[in-house]
Amino acid sequence: MHSHTPDASPSAGPSAALDSASACWLKTLDRLERTTVADPAIRALQRGIRALPLGGMRDLLRGRPLGHPVHPVLVQVPIGCWLSASVLDVVPGTQHASTTLTAVGLAGVAPAAVAGWADWADLPPEQARVGLAHAASNAAAVACYATSLTARLRGRTAKGRLWALAGMAAVAVTGALGGHVAYRQTVGAHAAT
Repeated sequence: MHSHTPDASPSAGPSAALDSASACWLKTLDRLERTTVADPAIRALQRGIRALPLGGMRDLLRGRPLGHPVHPVLVQVPIGCWLSASVLDVVPGTQHASTTLTAVGLAGVAPAAVAGWADWADLPPEQARVGLAHAASNAAAVACYATSLTARLRGRTAKGRLWALAGMAAVAVTGALGGHVAYRQTVGAHAAT
């Protein structure tokens, strides 16, 4: 992949800096798609997930009744709750609401994760590699929000807010990774037709 990276100097303006950051991100994703170091673990995990005796639950988790994957629908609960908690963290007197939203977001993780793993088990190698990075960044986000909730429940509001900010950063990364996997699936499906 040979591409010219625009000059990101301050005199080049914000557009050039954004172009440079975008080129760097896409180059990183390209490398991630091509690296084979985790392939043995990925194949073993995929086989293990596909071997689970889920019966008709597999189709439900994959979203077949809806006609599209259910994972993107289910992730709206944790993302929406956590984004809302971040907004409320800057509004005076909303500490209880932020804590509640953080907890509800954590409760919504399990169904989204189970559906995500069910989808991931059938991905081709390039997408599965990015999907594994997506899962790892999800785990980082969940760890940050669990730490945030613990701090909030112990009355350490400032610490809880800081962990929530770290969690939101991880959510941004994982969302970008997940979006890349979904886009690649869409592009692949259109190319096959």
